[in-house]
Amino acid sequence: MSSGLAAAPEVELPGLTLERRRAKRKAAWRRRRLVLLLMSPWIVGFSVFFGYPLVTSAYLSFTHYDLLSSPRWIGLSNYRYLLGTDQQIWPAVYNTLWMIVVAVPLQVAFAIGIALMVARARRGVGIFRTIFYLPALAPPVAATLGFVYILNPANGPVNILLKHLGIDGPLWFQSPGWAKPSLVLLGLWGVGNIMIIFLAAVLDVPEHLHESAQLDGAGPLRRFRAVTLPSISPVILFAVVIGVIQGLQYFTQAYVAANIASGQASQSADITSNLGYPEQSTLFYPVLLYQNGFRNFEMGYASSMAMLLLVVALAVTVVILVNSRRWVHYRGTAS
Repeated sequence: MSSGLAAAPEVELPGLTLERRRAKRKAAWRRRRLVLLLMSPWIVGFSVFFGYPLVTSAYLSFTHYDLLSSPRWIGLSNYRYLLGTDQQIWPAVYNTLWMIVVAVPLQVAFAIGIALMVARARRGVGIFRTIFYLPALAPPVAATLGFVYILNPANGPVNILLKHLGIDGPLWFQSPGWAKPSLVLLGLWGVGNIMIIFLAAVLDVPEHLHESAQLDGAGPLRRFRAVTLPSISPVILFAVVIGVIQGLQYFTQAYVAANIASGQASQSADITSNLGYPEQSTLFYPVLLYQNGFRNFEMGYASSMAMLLLVVALAVTVVILVNSRRWVHYRGTAS
């Protein structure tokens, strides 16, 4: 008889249901407080070193501020001068774009080439890896000083060697046409960081894919294009994004090289008087930003330049990431 009767539904008392809800809310709040506690060092660091300076720079970009007096609100005047009047902006933009368009692809290609050679080495892999990575450990200022000395047109080792070969060496950092290529050579010399990442990606390519392609008659170049490149395409995307962002912020090497080279040419002790030497060929956007903010004391105008640089960097990064869907292949997902 009892088996044929439907089981009576459980009836929860209102007080018990309310107590369970309160207990769940308390447990959820405890989890949130624990997460906030664990994230608090990052939150404090982000707020102090990024959030507050970003908000302050955004405000100062609409003011006239010379570091000595209080900021004075001037609206969009800084941006109007930046985009329409300042004659130094366009050489700086051109030099920055040149560095991105030329240096970034060369650095990526050079890093991939070195990674492939090291990956194919059968002996001394650790030695080769260390040799190619060591330049990345050199401080940027020290590396730039070394390159300015090596490429000194008067008594540098490179030009002396070229002279023995019957070749007239260029003026390198003292020539408007060779200053940026010299900086590119400096960047290629210090490509060890990206090379190590590419080396790990190349070694991670499944060997059976190479074997299958080889059985199908694919040569080394075809295997590289059809197997290796798609497999390491996520790392290529990473290297391109990082390279573009670093190119937009290119400052230290250009600043040091321009000042030291100008000192060699004029024998002047004032290393802050020749930004962009020679003939504004090394006047990059961050160098001009530094000049306006910390030499001309136009911090409001420099802040507007910084905000424009931030917007451009975000826009370029988004464009690269959106277009990467066409050529980046992730393992385990459909192409």
